[in-house]
Amino acid sequence: MSTLPVYRWRLAPDGYATRRQLRARGLRPGGQQVAAQLERPRRRRGPLVAYLYRVDLAKPVRPMTPARWAALAKANAARRICPTCRRDAGYVIPPSLGMCTPCAFPEPSPELRSA
Repeated sequence: MSTLPVYRWRLAPDGYATRRQLRARGLRPGGQQVAAQLERPRRRRGPLVAYLYRVDLAKPVRPMTPARWAALAKANAARRICPTCRRDAGYVIPPSLGMCTPCAFPEPSPELRSA
């Protein structure tokens, strides 16, 4: 088993890129193994690690098909629907609340406010 080459932050040679850098170029790793590792030292904790892939072996990003666009739209719509009142909240429901804001923080009834 071979070990990965490790480069310091900003010192990786040309021809290597992270996933984000590949995506910015319209590429994806395409099934290749991690080719190298990038480490950014930190003071009190272990170093930050980023995995590098070879750019020459990267493949182009697959285009979105109409079925994928429809599935993405359906998933995003589901994130906007309150499970309590079943209405479209008009925003993505926060996972911390698990419901829309009016359901999470209902207005007190007028009788209770005057008491």
